[in-house]
Amino acid sequence: MFADPTGAHAATFAAVFATLYVAHQVADHWVQTQRQADCKGQPGWAGRIACAAHVATYTLTALITLATMVLATGLRLDPWGVGVGLTVSAVSHYVADRRTPLQRIAAALGSARFYALGAPRPGRDDNPSLGTGAYALDQSWHIGWLFVAALFCAA
Repeated sequence: MFADPTGAHAATFAAVFATLYVAHQVADHWVQTQRQADCKGQPGWAGRIACAAHVATYTLTALITLATMVLATGLRLDPWGVGVGLTVSAVSHYVADRRTPLQRIAAALGSARFYALGAPRPGRDDNPSLGTGAYALDQSWHIGWLFVAALFCAA
């Protein structure tokens, strides 16, 4: 499946991964609304709906960015592979952005202290920043899954 002495598959993967990474940065930081960012980790339906709305705009941003790359470069991608890749990206993004699953995974892997690094103290808003362990783990989770998504998209 991946044997390609010409390197064309590797180049396709590289182009797709770079495109998904760009889409991720734009969708996660520019397209996501403040309400989605504030509510997506909340328990119950309000949190689920906010997270689903974010993931929908995130996935649409990825699709538009991939389509733009394909139109600009003439690269051919299998629509089924793109569909699977974007589904992997969307599902993994939703899981992480619900907050609790990622926090539990971090704790299970012995990274609970890192996850909590830089978080405001309970009852205070004394460190509202992106420089937290939770943010670093969230972003690395997303990038790892973008790698997997790009493998499917480029297949």
